[in-house]
Amino acid sequence: MPLHCKLNGEPVPKPFSPTEAISVAIIEDQKELREGLSFLIDSTPPFECRHVYASMEEALAGIGINPPRVALVDIGLPGLDGIEGVRILRERHPSMAAVLLTVFKDDDRIFQAICAGACGYLLKKTSPARLLEALKDLAEGGSVMSPEVATRVMQLFRKSHPPRRQGTNLSPQELRLLKLMMEGHQNKTAAAEMGISAHTVNFHLRSIYEKLHAHSRSEAVARALRDGLIR
Repeated sequence: MPLHCKLNGEPVPKPFSPTEAISVAIIEDQKELREGLSFLIDSTPPFECRHVYASMEEALAGIGINPPRVALVDIGLPGLDGIEGVRILRERHPSMAAVLLTVFKDDDRIFQAICAGACGYLLKKTSPARLLEALKDLAEGGSVMSPEVATRVMQLFRKSHPPRRQGTNLSPQELRLLKLMMEGHQNKTAAAEMGISAHTVNFHLRSIYEKLHAHSRSEAVARALRDGLIR
């Protein structure tokens, strides 16, 4: 996949163009759900379901052939679970955005998913429309979380890491954007709240990632909460 820049040595996906298809891989062991997701994605332009796998082992063996832009991964897979699988996927294909789709919303799994490099964490009850919107956000370089999960993330990091402000050179705009991201805003809604363009939001995000040594929105928010930069 073409890349347009690197942050801290990590490739960053090329900005999404409205004229190109959003390629997706599905890694899900439940046949009915797997087929339903595949049909939803393939029948909704500009999405295309490029790979479908019933296990992480199958995915790791085949996903490198024409890799997708986004991987939709179940946590509770037989054999290698989704969290460890995402860790491996991120190591092998750092420009691929991986989002976990699961019924679990406990602190431990959420924390592990963020540490593994997941760009999102969605519950399986997420509506089809919201799921497609989330896939588009991921293709554009964002990250996504179900509202309940975003709340758990805030509570988790506030409890686990007492605020300890460190000297950073984040600008007031970047701090405000981080706060909006923590509250669950995506690029478009954050841009509207701040009165700036989506392009400017992307510029601020790249700067935030570089300053916080983060590679996704969820990781940036986690680091900011850990260091007491936002509350």
